[in-house]
Amino acid sequence: MDTLEAARRWAREWERAWREHDAERVAALYATDASFTTSPFRDPDDPGRYAAWAFSTEEPEPEVTFAEPAFVDGDRAAVEWRATSRGRAGGGETTIAGISLLRFGDDGLVVEEHGYWNVTPEAEP
Repeated sequence: MDTLEAARRWAREWERAWREHDAERVAALYATDASFTTSPFRDPDDPGRYAAWAFSTEEPEPEVTFAEPAFVDGDRAAVEWRATSRGRAGGGETTIAGISLLRFGDDGLVVEEHGYWNVTPEAEP
């Protein structure tokens, strides 16, 4: 699969999965032995397990946008994203914005992801 198309598919599916809190949809985007790191200070994790945990911390229907891939070279791509949501149990509204650095296999599945993000306790435009 072409890397640009794989990155677009990844962004489109992640955006939908996040809005719907569908961890299985996220897991389907990754090779079974993918290296998935959501922050430089966290250990690698299973993408589906991580998504299930992350989605469980916020109310349904967050505002989520994934941009067109910002960079594509060979089997690698970078995609920016942003989400505004309300935490469960009366938590306030937060905005998280980040970028995922991705490497794809020939089948279009992610074999390696490194995420970098920041969060603010207020909704940002």
